[in-house]
Amino acid sequence: MKQIGYILLIAVVLFSCQKEKKELKSIAPEVIKETTPPVITEFGYVLNDFNVVKDTIRPGDSFGAIMDTHGISRTKVFEITNTIKDTFNVARIQAGKPYMLLKSKDTTEKAQVFVYQNNKIDYTVIDFRDSIIAKKSKKPVTLVEKKASGIITNSLMQTFDDMDLNFLVAYNMADIYAWTIDFTRLQAGDRFKVVYTERFIDDTIPAGVEQIKAAYFEHRDKPIYAFRFMDDSINNSSDYFDENANNLRRAFLTSPVKFSRISSRYNLKRRIKYYGYKIRPHRGTDFAAPIGTPILATSDGIVTKSERKGGNGKYVKIRHNATYDTQYLHMSKQAVKVGQFVKQGDVIGYIGMTGNTGGPHVCYRFWKNGKEVDPFKQDLPASKPLADSLRTGFYNHIKPLKADLDSIHFKPQKPQEIL
Repeated sequence: MKQIGYILLIAVVLFSCQKEKKELKSIAPEVIKETTPPVITEFGYVLNDFNVVKDTIRPGDSFGAIMDTHGISRTKVFEITNTIKDTFNVARIQAGKPYMLLKSKDTTEKAQVFVYQNNKIDYTVIDFRDSIIAKKSKKPVTLVEKKASGIITNSLMQTFDDMDLNFLVAYNMADIYAWTIDFTRLQAGDRFKVVYTERFIDDTIPAGVEQIKAAYFEHRDKPIYAFRFMDDSINNSSDYFDENANNLRRAFLTSPVKFSRISSRYNLKRRIKYYGYKIRPHRGTDFAAPIGTPILATSDGIVTKSERKGGNGKYVKIRHNATYDTQYLHMSKQAVKVGQFVKQGDVIGYIGMTGNTGGPHVCYRFWKNGKEVDPFKQDLPASKPLADSLRTGFYNHIKPLKADLDSIHFKPQKPQEIL
């Protein structure tokens, strides 16, 4: 019994010691390890070495005023602007653009470097620490290939928005198919697939769509493939062709306004209630859109009229060749002058309500051999197909792209989504 009691006594003592050690440990001061702050680099500078000021150019700001705010004398500003004038014109800084100032970490906090961000990718550095140096540069950009598909429920833009896809892809697709698909008349159930590359800064910041490599659009049950291919190596230009090497480009766009709707069609027997249902021929096609929406030239040509006149309001007329002319009425503002050459897709004016009009739209008139006709009933010329000498290379180029498109599945769609 004595032996058992002795063992129990030892156990109690050991337990008490361990408890005391834990209590002492719990009240001991906590040792905090110093951590080295991470090194932050941007625009080629270690930001840890400076006091960093980030701001945005405000309306009325000038380079001189910004420098003055941060202690740079007018004499020094003049020296900087005069030295870098061939690289960067400081008078052209724009409101809304971000900039960064790097200042010394001593008590003077002297401004030493000015960085102006032209856009998400391009920037200009002005370093005036010792000698004055200015250079233009770009942030490193990564290209990521992406694939998408969708089924039209209302419009192309609405479908992209519903699917949280980059709207720039929709714009680019509209450009590719602008000659073959009337996007004002898409049907619920039309569907598309697309393979494209997107730009990313630092692998995380989206910086726009690089290009659409291949696309498939099924409109009214008619499939149309589109493949990007360089057809002019001398001028480094590319175009889009279908699987049979036919150019998708046509002489005229199907619409002078992107993502608009036709509010009134060409109709020589139109009767209007306001005029007692008398026949008032409508020799144009009306595309409704918000005021200020850009109006595009539907083909290359020379501007022959840019004026305001009677019921036409502000309008532009373009001579394309000996056969075709187009006219664009009711603009809020013209963007071209008589005698100016415009290319297909150039902005020639903006949607308005000038002249005789009951709402914002452009009345698009199409002339053939001096007579106004319905553009949607004309057999308009197509661009030349791909040269025979390039076809073998083209077919080899599109083979994997077509396989990619064909392997993309359309996402299941709920019946109630179709309008």
